[in-house]
Amino acid sequence: MSNASAPRVAVYSGTFDPITLGHEDVIRRAAGLFDRLIVAVAVAHHKKTLFSLDERLAMVTEALADCPAVQVLPFEGLIMDFCRAHGAVAVVRGIRNMTDFDYEAQMAAMNARLLPTVETLFLLPRPTVQCISSTLVREIAKLGGDVGGMVGPGVAQRLRAAFPAAQR
Repeated sequence: MSNASAPRVAVYSGTFDPITLGHEDVIRRAAGLFDRLIVAVAVAHHKKTLFSLDERLAMVTEALADCPAVQVLPFEGLIMDFCRAHGAVAVVRGIRNMTDFDYEAQMAAMNARLLPTVETLFLLPRPTVQCISSTLVREIAKLGGDVGGMVGPGVAQRLRAAFPAAQR
């Protein structure tokens, strides 16, 4: 039985390499549904990231500085272990399309086996940011394209610094 006075904590995890306006949209909307939303930035040993863990933590923290109910923390290992350690009642996942849904539905089913007390909540980003992915943002920035409408100003600046030869 859960304590009705305990704060309702949810976790939104990802690599955030970099955080996009789509991520921000889902985070801000999810933060309104819970007492506290932890944005869990993956260490991501299995991925070659453009930005270091410290840089990704800084970008997420900066992008969400105006959201007092959001806490940004690093994580590695199983997300359900992280949820247990932080008393989370839900995991929030952003779904852009059916490919995301197929993958996330499998993950939700497995996570429910690992920790049945934690619900998975799927949120669709608003249509204006639904097509944005970190992978596409990195590629556009690498090729010298303008990513200003896809990421916040601080992230755009970091992307320009990461790809100085691409600046026109």
